[in-house]
This record gives sequence, C-alpha cells and structure tokens, in this order.
Amino acid sequence: MKKYLLTFLTLALAVVLAACSGSDEKEKTSSTEESKEIKLGATAGPYSDMLKKAIIPQLEEKGYTVELVEFSDYVQPNNALDNGDIDANLFQHTIYLETFEEQNNMDLEALLTVPTAPMGFFSEKLTSVEDIEEGATVAIANDPANAARTLITLQGQGLIEINPDADELTASEKDVVTNNKNLVFQPVEAGSLPRQIENADLAAVPGNFALAAGLNLMDAVFLEDMNENYRNVVAVKSENKDSQLANDLIEIVESAKYEEVIDSEFQGFSKPEWMANR
Repeated sequence: MKKYLLTFLTLALAVVLAACSGSDEKEKTSSTEESKEIKLGATAGPYSDMLKKAIIPQLEEKGYTVELVEFSDYVQPNNALDNGDIDANLFQHTIYLETFEEQNNMDLEALLTVPTAPMGFFSEKLTSVEDIEEGATVAIANDPANAARTLITLQGQGLIEINPDADELTASEKDVVTNNKNLVFQPVEAGSLPRQIENADLAAVPGNFALAAGLNLMDAVFLEDMNENYRNVVAVKSENKDSQLANDLIEIVESAKYEEVIDSEFQGFSKPEWMANR
C-alpha cells in the first residue's frame, strides 16, 4: 500500500510541476509578445516621416507591432520617454538631449545619430555665394545654438571669420572678427525665418523649419556642413540601452535598406560620419 501511495504522490507531484512549468512558459511567451508591442515618438514632420518610411517597416518585419505617437512640441517627447509612455523617440540632436535630461533630472541615452536636415541658406535674389554683395542682409535665428550654427557655416563659405578661441557651439556675432562684405545680420525667431526669405538677401533656415514650410533643401544657395552634435539621435531610457529593441533599432538604422530610403525620400539630409565614411 505504501508503495502505491508513494507512486501516486510522485505522479501527482510531476503533474503539478509540469503544470507550473507550462504556466511559466506561458508567462514568458506572453512577456515576449508584450515586448513586441511598442510605441515610438517623434515631432510631426520629417522625423515622423523617417520613422514611418525607413524604420517602422523593418521593425514590423522583425515582428513588432508599432504605434507612432506624434508630438507638437520639443518637451513632451522626452517626458513621455522618461515616464514610459513611449519606448524610443526621434526628434532631437545630442546637445538638446544632454541639456534636457540634465535640466529635468532624467537618464536618457542616444543610441546613434541619423541623417538630419541641415540648415539651408535660402534666397530669392541669389543663386551662389559669389552673388552675395557688399552690405547684404542675412536673416539669422535669435537663439544662441542656431545663431552659432549660422556663423560657423558662413565662415565655412569664406564670408566671415570667427575668433579662433570661440566655441563653435556658442559663437555669436561678437565673435566675428572679419566681415569683409559687411554682412548685416538680422536676428529673428527661428520659426519665422522661412518668411524672411523674401525680405532678406539671405535667410539661414534650420532644416526642420525649412521642411515644415515646404522648402526643398536642394533649392538652398548652400547647406550647412553639420557638426556631429547637431545631428538627430534615436533615444531611449538609459536602462533600456542594451534591450532587444535598442539593438534592433541600431541594426535597422545601420542597414543598407534604411540608407536606400534616406537617399530616395530624404534628399539633402546630412548623413552622420559613421554612415558617410563606411
């Protein structure tokens, strides 16, 4: 009798363990499936389009179900990322990300840089740098970051010289030491720069505002040679930087298929060094 009782108990224990094991496997499978349902955030415009056309299709091929969340400002995408409402975002450059997380006590991580719309120098009167005359007016952004980008680009075109001791990320008009053509700078709010094209001889329009206004980057008199710190990044929470999603996003952005979409759909975008030099 004891022998039969022992056998019965052994079989019962095996059934219980098998059931628990099956339950664990089911939970693991469910967890895995949930991790494939993700939300990506971007500001409406070119970077939302980049997610739609160049990144999300490849994520879906990998089995992800993706919801795209569009934002209308530059604050909420990082707030949403930090509190877990979205899993990654694409809208900001490195300097903005680092400044934002420091000011708001967040711990976010840039996975890698992506092709970014450069600042374009547009004109209704000029077709080349050689056309710029003495005393030409140049509309520039009145915020320090975009103003510095403008001046560095003008220096690259040989139009001005900036004090070599000035930081190229914070250079301002007071750092201009040579201005042979006596260019007249007209600072305005960055979002209004597209409207200044018809008024100024030259307007330095940040790429996102140029595209939002329907401008074609390829119509610019010249384009910014971008500092790597101003290229946009795919960002996640730092605790997720080694996650499967993070690895998949990196693999997709580094793929030939992604670059093909950039070349066909995002002409004029400045490629990061890692992509241009491979």
